[in-house]
Amino acid sequence: MSNQRFASVWDAIENTPEEAENMKLRSVLMTALKNHITRTEMSQAQAAKLFGVTQPRVSDLMRGKINLFGLDALVNMATAAGLHIEMRVLEAA
Repeated sequence: MSNQRFASVWDAIENTPEEAENMKLRSVLMTALKNHITRTEMSQAQAAKLFGVTQPRVSDLMRGKINLFGLDALVNMATAAGLHIEMRVLEAA
């Protein structure tokens, strides 16, 4: 067994650094959306209407089915929810 350490779980399980970065961004957006729905006590039907998606799509979001969501879709949903997204790009260590 290897004692290799990773900065995140995505670095450990994804095949490439590009895939890991994509998953990190998607997970941050999904968490923000889930928190927004919970904090505002919105039903899944209300969230679906606000986000412009179906209720089963919101259910997938709430269940953390990350592989079903691309960055574009998550950015669109976050913007529809009134969330502001900021991004930083840093040199790799």
